[in-house]
Amino acid sequence: MTDGPDYVRYADDLETPMADEGKVIEGIIASMTHESQIVAKRDGQTVRASHAKSTGLVKGTLSVLPGLTSPYAQGLFAAVRDHPVLVRFAQGPGERLADSVSTHRGVGIKVLDVDGPRLPGHDDTTQDFVFATGAAFAQSNAATFLTAIKGIEKNTGKPQVVKQAVSTASRAINAVYNALGSDSPTFGFFGHTKRNPLADAYFSQAALRHGDYVAKIGLFPVSPELLAIVDQTLDTGADDDAFRHAVVDHLRGHGARFELRVQLCTDTDAMPIEDASVPWPEDQSPYVPVAVIAVPSQDAYSPARQAYFDEVLSFQPAHSLAAHRPLGSLMRARLQTYGALSAYRHAQNGKRQMEPPAIDQVPD
Repeated sequence: MTDGPDYVRYADDLETPMADEGKVIEGIIASMTHESQIVAKRDGQTVRASHAKSTGLVKGTLSVLPGLTSPYAQGLFAAVRDHPVLVRFAQGPGERLADSVSTHRGVGIKVLDVDGPRLPGHDDTTQDFVFATGAAFAQSNAATFLTAIKGIEKNTGKPQVVKQAVSTASRAINAVYNALGSDSPTFGFFGHTKRNPLADAYFSQAALRHGDYVAKIGLFPVSPELLAIVDQTLDTGADDDAFRHAVVDHLRGHGARFELRVQLCTDTDAMPIEDASVPWPEDQSPYVPVAVIAVPSQDAYSPARQAYFDEVLSFQPAHSLAAHRPLGSLMRARLQTYGALSAYRHAQNGKRQMEPPAIDQVPD
């Protein structure tokens, strides 16, 4: 592996916040909090305002790969070592919809025993990555996301409205993109293929600092058993929890392996930091493996583990080393929004949000 092209060096002035960004972020928090209130009134419990319905809750080991060149061997990936890791697979919406509603999905990764300077307010030895399906986000920045989230707010608690939107609008939009030879971020966000969540690829979608550089990061399945089911579609017609059952069944009989891959920024015009809706061209800078996550066979959804992952843990972009600080408008909104919504959820449910001090303290 060679150093390749000239990579964009990280600098504070790479970001250009909007003048009214603080008010926009306050609006996002208010709108998503209202969504949570609607769902809680209906269901009797406050759940996550996004990625509420978990489908797989796993323990594993993250192993940093040897032989990385300097631009890739940054931050968490600078030293060849193993870290315990927790991974939460979940559906996208902020309510627990039946799996017949095919939406985007996400994954939260919590790496334990991490050393190095951290972002302000994060004193624990963990590094979180929050990923979703689709290489780019459906909206470009915090302001356009606020507009979109207000529309979602109006339809929260109305699964039939969501289902209709998935089956019509997003597919119509994607048809336009298909004519241009690509997939739309909107389709990836709302009209997702009904495959086993373990067989999906997941992306940071927006930029992060990567030590001395700037990058996007992705999680890719690589074990043969997962690659064999990438093109398989699950029948969700008679099973409201088909995705969870597929994950649990797979991990009961098999382990799973994933690669964490980094896409370094080479050109801030083609690979913008402030616009999260633009996929970074992989022919300019491919995703390069920097670590492997190995998940042994296990019970991926025991009652004790479900309570711990869903009620105690919080996966937040702000749980980060300074070397992997989220960048750009959408990420700056996430830095504040995730923490505010987590604090609200835990307070409403009478739970204390905690970071796991050791992997053996996470229930099996």
